[in-house]
Amino acid sequence: MLSIAMTMMLLSGAAPDLSGAYGALPKCAETYDVVLRPDKDEAEWWAGAPSVMQDRDAVFWMACRMRTADAPRGLRGYEIRILRSDDGVKFEKAQSILRDQVPIPGFERPALLADPVTGKCKLYACGPWKEGPWTIIKFDDADSPAAINPATARPVIAPCAKEYERDVPPEEYKDPVIIHAGGVYHAWVIGYMRRLERIYHFTSPDGEQWKPVGDPHESVMNPTGWHDFFVRPAAVVPAGLGYFFIYEGSKTTWHDPVYNVVTGLGFTFDLDHIIDLTPDKPLFASTTPNEDFHTWRYSSWLRVGKELWCYAEVATPNKTHEIRRFRFPVE
Repeated sequence: MLSIAMTMMLLSGAAPDLSGAYGALPKCAETYDVVLRPDKDEAEWWAGAPSVMQDRDAVFWMACRMRTADAPRGLRGYEIRILRSDDGVKFEKAQSILRDQVPIPGFERPALLADPVTGKCKLYACGPWKEGPWTIIKFDDADSPAAINPATARPVIAPCAKEYERDVPPEEYKDPVIIHAGGVYHAWVIGYMRRLERIYHFTSPDGEQWKPVGDPHESVMNPTGWHDFFVRPAAVVPAGLGYFFIYEGSKTTWHDPVYNVVTGLGFTFDLDHIIDLTPDKPLFASTTPNEDFHTWRYSSWLRVGKELWCYAEVATPNKTHEIRRFRFPVE
């Protein structure tokens, strides 16, 4: 579990002062390792949306989304790349799932995790299913992430039908964050509600059949404060009595808030009610921004020994995005 010292570091000494649009950035975000760059070192080419796990042999596996500049916005994710590493820094490609193999018009964030009983690997993704709305999809479980079969993709969390003519349920779901806790699977997803991104919570006994927690119209966090444009799930990290809920968002007054997404911190005791620990300012933004973007998003957090490792998609000066690893002591 995470220590009180870790919590205090995040919320006091490392927390940014409120100055400018994003605040002064925490010192702990200045040291990192680059683990994956985009396929082209050109603006709008991105490597990002990492989801990282360790298997029973302590091998690191990462699923991430590769993005091109040469496609319509919203459909630029051309590949879910699966990579393997012995040390969590030097990754090698183990498999590529291309959008044409599913088929799907485009990908965004995947979610990779191990079944706690069987040890098999589960991979979820998202995209416009059968040219319809954005939907959470799942592939058949496999002994290794490298063995996942692209042809087995199928929808598992899809938008629900309207109950009456002017009903306004979420229209689409994307970017799953999935963990196993308390004997069940939990998923937090972005839901589009009248074109606003909010956070919705689902549970499942087996990772296949999912049901919303509470009213399917109601999100677990709402657009407010510095995240009054979008608020989205990023990661959930066990922390003793409860869980850190890492979220991300953007503000209406920022440049291009659809993509200028940065990261905040919350806490939850029950995985459904979120206490916002950074309501006035984000916790993390890029320390290498360009003239338009401070993006620091899609973070995946993993306990490794006495450290917490974070993998995140971060903006660079030439408007590419790359995946970086950050390290934080927890004891």
